[in-house]
Amino acid sequence: MNNKIKTIAIVINTSWNIYNFRLGLLKSLQAQGYKIIAIAPHDDYVSKLEALGIEHHNIIIHNKGTNPLQDCQLIWRFYKLYTHLKPDVLLHYTIKPNIYGTIAAKLAGIPVISNISGLGTVFLNNKLSSKIARLLYRVALKIPVTVFFQNKDDRDLFIQLKLVAKEKTALLPGSGINTQKFLPLPVIKDNTDLQFLFIGRLLKDKGLVEYVEAAQLLKIDYPQVKFLVLGAFYAENPTAITTETMAQWEREGDITYLGVSDDIVSMIAAVDCVVLPSYREGLSRVLLEAASMEKPIVTTDVPGCRDVVDDGVNGFLCQPKNGSDLAAAIKKMIQISPQERECMGKKGREKVVTEFDECLVINKYLKVISLI
Repeated sequence: MNNKIKTIAIVINTSWNIYNFRLGLLKSLQAQGYKIIAIAPHDDYVSKLEALGIEHHNIIIHNKGTNPLQDCQLIWRFYKLYTHLKPDVLLHYTIKPNIYGTIAAKLAGIPVISNISGLGTVFLNNKLSSKIARLLYRVALKIPVTVFFQNKDDRDLFIQLKLVAKEKTALLPGSGINTQKFLPLPVIKDNTDLQFLFIGRLLKDKGLVEYVEAAQLLKIDYPQVKFLVLGAFYAENPTAITTETMAQWEREGDITYLGVSDDIVSMIAAVDCVVLPSYREGLSRVLLEAASMEKPIVTTDVPGCRDVVDDGVNGFLCQPKNGSDLAAAIKKMIQISPQERECMGKKGREKVVTEFDECLVINKYLKVISLI
């Protein structure tokens, strides 16, 4: 433990995110003797965090808002919290904490470690709001001690656009996977029909439209194959899929919507292959979880997805925004033998254990914290 640092605050746009994606890191920091504070909007996961001895403080964040007045108010809210709580170091995640929280931290005189866990719609279009966000990144990312990226492509892009100085950057293998939690389990199904599962927020940017297009194409020759969807609606996002659209896809027999679940292990265990046709990721948590559980994968050849899949080894890659190419990749998965799919799954777990175990992430954070 760094004797100069006693309290570490983690700042993210949802408490759900902290509990589901950062818990291994926080528990390890607690085990090192640090007091952990969580700063995020209040949701159903606050009580779970508090039960683990993590102190929670609510903050209002309009995640998709672009109102300048609201954003200035957010800087002030961060500043008030930071000066009141006086943490020794701040861990920032997601765009608004990374920008506005970091500016507030500079004003409060508290060192920051930032994590760019994905680029999102800011880098998938060239709208005025996206240009402003990139400008704000350029200002804010001068401040942190270290800026972690989850894949080389994202880091190179930020450096190329002069949003961050290269010497401030470092790479992390995602948020890390607890490979002892995400263990391979036997597939338990009522029949022998193959089942493919999309897991993610119900957004166009996640490739959900292409997944449905692929299902429609494949149902012609493989009517028995099941195409499942698991994930939450996200109406605030400009690329959100509506409940009406989802209901229509179900009525037409293209897919089966499973709703949401906290038991992701059981959901992955029950299928033959996980599919994520995302347009871009930081480093897909879903794919890491699936690979850790020895599931073969079909995903897009884009940053944050191809990092997890070696094409033809532990899954198949396809082109983004291309339903027919996705269908071709899924068809290859259908046509190989069960033994070949099993072998792919085993190769995927080997890759995750070697390259993406959460211990690797934790050690990198501890190293940076020790230098502050």
